[in-house]
Amino acid sequence: MAGQTPPYYTPTTKPTTAVTTNLLRKDNVVLACLVIFLCSFFYLFGTWQPHATTTPSSTLTTTINCPSTTINTATETDSNKHLDFTTHHSATVNDAVIKTYPPCPNNFSEYTPCQDQKRSLKFPRDRLIYRERHCPEKHELLKCRVPAPYGYKNPFKWPESRDLVWYANVPHKDLTVEKAVQNWIRFEGDRFRFPGGGTMFPNGADAYIDDIGKLINLNDGSIRTAIDTGCGVASWGAYLLSRNITAMSFAPRDTHEAQVQFALERGVPALIGVIASKRLPYPSRAFDMAHCSRCLIPWGQYDGVYLIEVDRVLRPGGYWILSGPPINWENHWRGWERTQEDLNEEQTQIEKVAKSLCWKKLVQKGDLAIWQKPINHLDCKTGPKFTQTPPFCPVQNPDSAWYTDIETCLTRLPEVSNEEEVAGGAIANWPKRLDMVPPRVSSGSIDGVTPEIFQEDVNLWKKRISYYKTVNSQLGQPGRYRNLLDMNAFLGGFAASLVEDPLWVMNIVPVEAKADTLGAIYERGLIGTYQSWCEAMSTYPRTYDLIHADSVFTLYKDRCEMEDIMLEMDRILRPEGSVIIRDDVDLLVKIKKIAEGLNWESQIVDHEDGPLVREKLLFAVKLYWTAPADSDQGS
Repeated sequence: MAGQTPPYYTPTTKPTTAVTTNLLRKDNVVLACLVIFLCSFFYLFGTWQPHATTTPSSTLTTTINCPSTTINTATETDSNKHLDFTTHHSATVNDAVIKTYPPCPNNFSEYTPCQDQKRSLKFPRDRLIYRERHCPEKHELLKCRVPAPYGYKNPFKWPESRDLVWYANVPHKDLTVEKAVQNWIRFEGDRFRFPGGGTMFPNGADAYIDDIGKLINLNDGSIRTAIDTGCGVASWGAYLLSRNITAMSFAPRDTHEAQVQFALERGVPALIGVIASKRLPYPSRAFDMAHCSRCLIPWGQYDGVYLIEVDRVLRPGGYWILSGPPINWENHWRGWERTQEDLNEEQTQIEKVAKSLCWKKLVQKGDLAIWQKPINHLDCKTGPKFTQTPPFCPVQNPDSAWYTDIETCLTRLPEVSNEEEVAGGAIANWPKRLDMVPPRVSSGSIDGVTPEIFQEDVNLWKKRISYYKTVNSQLGQPGRYRNLLDMNAFLGGFAASLVEDPLWVMNIVPVEAKADTLGAIYERGLIGTYQSWCEAMSTYPRTYDLIHADSVFTLYKDRCEMEDIMLEMDRILRPEGSVIIRDDVDLLVKIKKIAEGLNWESQIVDHEDGPLVREKLLFAVKLYWTAPADSDQGS
């Protein structure tokens, strides 16, 4: 065919039959015969050699004696010599020295670099600013491996882990005493048991959630993502999982020692965090439901700034649920040891702030009160029943949430054309929303991400996960992994492809990434957070069973040290946890050297599309080790 390009051949492809067929066309017969004749003629001519003859005496002859040359063909004919098919060029690093990383002292077994309690005392206590992220300077970074406590065991498998945690893994009994009457946690020999109770649900989180379900629909898939502020040991989030609702639970590292660590050991999504002077590290319009059960957050104070932040992260039409003080203060004021006037004033403040945000109070029944955010702002601030305080925020990026100050202004929802339209686009109920094009993508809100790219990403990760399971068969074994981390999630394809397995994935969108896709991840019904991998994550050591890193080291190549990222991965990875790193082969060779220094077993394998692809994969396992029996050593 005219204009057809010749096929591109690689060592893994074969020529098609079209080439042979073309040679047999009638037009080429004469040409072929001519070529054969010429080849035969020149072959015969070349083989004809005339014998030497006597030249006339008038002809000058010169004889040139060439030195004899001996050609040694022994190496070519030696049948016992094997051909060397090994490569003689590759990405190399200095093999002479592999830097090793010693264990940190034992008192660092629960080290959280950006929530270090000693460092936090340097910052103001006002509005709990000292509980926020305050990371070490570069010269303060540890170059050692955080140890697991002596006697550490692999956690119980889900769903058993929801109720049981080994004492050796989180050796803190304070909550068993402090919260004994509230049914939070019990100590039983070598383990803790979590009956599912809470301060405001002593009969158990399951019964408490049932009470919520009588007031709003928790079963039709319209509520998929939730946020629990001041989560305690995350029993609310733990029991929501059986209803296909995933909660992001957070609480500060405070006097309730290790509450978030207990949540993670139970296999429940959680982060260390506090609502103070900075925005929560989530995009706008992320959560279908927000919850506070005696979380002790002063919602009505500071011009309602904390409730304004909840409004930012709540989806249009989303719910805010409040239980505990001051709700139902008429029956609880004596037990709360507060005056009726004080509690009544607190509730009045909350009601006023909620109204100023254009929320509608749906119901207050017993110890529960529920408000609903409007689906759009078409009529917000326009009627006489709405106050002008707080005002709408000026034009800004509502998703900017990494060290971004909270503002006392209302985040404006995207424009709509009528009162029934959902701002930002309607989302299908779970599970349909998982594979539907997110509204942020279909509307073109994310630069460089189109519906076609989204669909390609969905298909790509189904293929990749299938390949991962052939390399690491344990990834296909239910219960082997529970808490997973995707360090560079893009559109959440890794997590989406594992959604049928009994696990959860924390999707990270690095703040340095070209596209902010975290909002689209939430629109799919998945969870995640912003993070810069030049800093430590807001979580405890040994949080994750498996860490996935796609092009992370390429992204941070000129931004921060590779070894610091690897040390942070080692800190938050459990003993015998797994790592999958995708990146350029040159970087992976260097990463493998660091992995050896961290005492990981690792292997580089080919890309799922074969050995000719420059991107490779490193599969690794962190070997089991703990602090020695003497817990005071190194303190």
